[in-house]
Amino acid sequence: MKKALITGVTGQDGSYLAEFLLQKGYTVYGLVRRASAANTGRIAHFCQDPHDSATQFHLVHGDLTDAASLRRILSEVNPDEIYNLAAQSHVMVSFELPVYTGDVVALGTVRILESMREIGSKARFYQASSSEMYGNGSKNAIHEGTSFRPSSPYAISKVHSYWTTVNYRESYGNFACNGILFNHESPRRGETFVTRKITLGVANIVAGKQDFIHLGNLDAKRDWGYAPDYVKAMWLMLQQENPDDYVIASGEAHSVKEFLHEAFAHAGLDWQKHVRIDPRYFRPTEVHALLGDATKAKERLGWTPSTSFKELVHAMVEADLQLIQEKRLPALEEEPV
Repeated sequence: MKKALITGVTGQDGSYLAEFLLQKGYTVYGLVRRASAANTGRIAHFCQDPHDSATQFHLVHGDLTDAASLRRILSEVNPDEIYNLAAQSHVMVSFELPVYTGDVVALGTVRILESMREIGSKARFYQASSSEMYGNGSKNAIHEGTSFRPSSPYAISKVHSYWTTVNYRESYGNFACNGILFNHESPRRGETFVTRKITLGVANIVAGKQDFIHLGNLDAKRDWGYAPDYVKAMWLMLQQENPDDYVIASGEAHSVKEFLHEAFAHAGLDWQKHVRIDPRYFRPTEVHALLGDATKAKERLGWTPSTSFKELVHAMVEADLQLIQEKRLPALEEEPV
């Protein structure tokens, strides 16, 4: 039975990946930081009693800023596969907290790979890279050979992690892969990301709890896919004979305005009556459009996305409408996205 360690297991991707690996028969260890309040809502449905010897899912406490905790966990767990998904992942927040973002995102990757080297771990390593690394550097569909031009502290930190992963692969022979994932969403997306902010807003407006949502640049275009499809691609990368780097994307770009139209129309609403533009939500440096070319992943991994843009938007709206019917809808946070 294979063992996998997932950092960022409580996030959108981490929760879907843990589910996927458990279904594959893995024993899964999820790294979480110690905190005064638990943040395990996305994984509660498969978090069993930690004292149950039959459980295949375990939480372990550590931190990407603490190399000693990482070495301890790697030594104790001895995983076959490591998926590094943890990050300070809000682009706007990275402008406010650039040092912290770099410590977690850039140096966190170094700490994991160096800890692996120090203890002699032969685990296969997956690094969650990001389409944000490309910034406004390309007007064409982005592939693995496209040059990086990061436009935020978050993106800069992800570029650092990307090259760190490549360096350990080339210098020490690690089986280390970069998954360059373009935007991927789901009903488990964090409430401050623009897509979920929109679908939460729709549900709250339908319920009469608010009249408007406040957004920034509606013309920004992104290549949006479905998160469960993308975690499968992560796993496929670590099953190959040789390590490599892959772009994972839907191959379609849609604007925030298009997302608004689909989401509000699905609920029978006109988005233009309920959206207000707020300067707080414009980033210091805007990335105008990102479109990915996943040809390599399709040819070598046999990976293809299964969910269309419209299906994704509708599923997210339906999930939030269901939450409000069950009176479990989280409050809409008015924070920059």
